[in-house]
Amino acid sequence: MTASGTHTGPQAGPGDASDDLDVEEALALVRAPRNDRTGHTDQADRLKKADHPDRSDRPDCSDRTDWTAPAHSHDHNTSWPEARETAARAARRATKRPAASVALADALGLVLAVPLDALSDLPSFDTSAMDGWAVAGPGPWRVRDGGVLAGHALPEPLTDGEAVRIATGARVPTGVTAVLRSEHGRTGPQDRLHATGETSHGQDIRPRGQECRRGDQLLPTGTLVTPAVLGLAAAAGYDTLAVVPRPRAEILVLGDELLTEGLPHDGLIRDALGPMLAPWLRVLGAEVVAVRRLGDDAKALRRAITSSRADLIVTTGGTAGGPVDHVHPTLERIGAELLVDGVAVRPGHPMLLARTKADQHLVGLPGNPLAAVSGLLTLAEPLLRALAAHPAPEPYRMPLREAVQGHAHDTRLVPVALRGEWAVPLHYSGPAMLRGIATADALAVVPPGGAARGAGLELLDLPWDTAGIGVCFT
Repeated sequence: MTASGTHTGPQAGPGDASDDLDVEEALALVRAPRNDRTGHTDQADRLKKADHPDRSDRPDCSDRTDWTAPAHSHDHNTSWPEARETAARAARRATKRPAASVALADALGLVLAVPLDALSDLPSFDTSAMDGWAVAGPGPWRVRDGGVLAGHALPEPLTDGEAVRIATGARVPTGVTAVLRSEHGRTGPQDRLHATGETSHGQDIRPRGQECRRGDQLLPTGTLVTPAVLGLAAAAGYDTLAVVPRPRAEILVLGDELLTEGLPHDGLIRDALGPMLAPWLRVLGAEVVAVRRLGDDAKALRRAITSSRADLIVTTGGTAGGPVDHVHPTLERIGAELLVDGVAVRPGHPMLLARTKADQHLVGLPGNPLAAVSGLLTLAEPLLRALAAHPAPEPYRMPLREAVQGHAHDTRLVPVALRGEWAVPLHYSGPAMLRGIATADALAVVPPGGAARGAGLELLDLPWDTAGIGVCFT
C-alpha cells in the first residue's frame, strides 16, 4: 500500500518540515487528542501498565472513558531504541508457547527448547579413523585375506602379528593395537606388512565414547539449530528435536484503493505490501498463516482481529487519523492495550504495537512501503525474535561515505549499500519508495540532526543479506 507524499532523500535538510512526511503522518500531526482535555495518559504510563503480568486475557479499558491514541507529536512518541526494546519485552511477557517436536529437516533456524543430550556413546564402538590396515602387536605383520568394511558385522579377532585391511569408519576387530594408514605401510614377500614409520598404540583408532558418553549434554537450551547442529543431532541418534515453535503471523491488508494485478489506473494503485510482507516475515522466522485483504472495512477488521489465532497480527495502513483509518478505533473497541503508539523514527512515524490478548500482539504498519519496512524492523523484528527465543544480534557500525541529513527530532532509517569499508547512502529513500531498499544491504540508523561523512553509524542488516532467502539466523 502506498500513499502520496513528498520525497526527501538524503539531501533533504533537517529543518525541512516535510522531511519524510507522508499523508498518514501529516494527518497524525493535526489530530486533536481528547485526552489533552480529560487528563493525558502518556507513553511512560502505558509502558508502566504493561509491566504488570497479572492482567486478564484481554486488557480492561472500560475505565478509560475517553480512550484516544495521543497525537503523534515529538513529546509523546516512543524513542526508536525504546520502541524496539518494548516490542522484545512484550514478547518475553506473552504466554509461554509449548515446545514443538519437529523433524530434523524442519528444525533449521529454530531454537532448542530443551538441552540436546547424547542418546548413545559417540562413536558407539571403536572405529578406524583411516583407510589402511588394522594391526595387532609389533610388526611386521601377516596380512589376513579379506578386509573390514564400514557397516558390516564385527570381524574376527586378530592375534599378535596379524593385520587386515580396514576402511575408514569400520569397526575395529578385537585384539587390534593400532591402525596403520595406507601411505605408512608396504607389503613385502609372503604378504608381510611393514611399517614405514613408527607405530604407536591406539594410533588412528577412534575409541568408543571419544566425543561423548550417553547422557552427556551436547548443547544447552536456547541453542540455534544450524546445519552443524542438525548433523550433531543426527549423529547422536535424534530423529526429531524439541524446539521453540515458529511464531505464527497473519497479515491484514487494508485499503480500498489497492489492486492485486495490472497497472495503476483511475485512482487505484498496486498493493506493494501484500507481496512483500509475507516473505519478509518468513525470513524473520515467522510462519505466515494467512494474508487477508479487507479493504477499508471497520467491521471486517474487527472480526479479523478478534478471530485470529496468530501470535502476531500485522496490519497495513490505517494507523493515523483519517476518515477510513480504522486501526485505532478498532483496538479501542476490543479493549486492546497500546504499548507503542507512534515512534520517533522516519519513515514510519505512525506505527504502533498493541497487546490484543495475553498471547497475541498487533503491529500496525504505516501504509507507505518504506515506512512499513521501518515498522517491520522497529517493532515486528524484535517481537518475533523474542517469541522465537533468538538472541539479539550484536550491533555493529560502519562509516558513511557521504553525509546524511537527519530529521530535527527523530531517528532516520536510511537504506545503504556496503562497499568495502563504507556504508553508501542510497537515493529514492522516501516513505513511499522501495527503489532504494531494493538494492540495499542494510539500513543505517541516523541520529537526529544527521551524520557527517566518516561518521560510524549502527547498521540493521536486511535478513536475507546475512542468512540467505528462506531462513534467518539473527
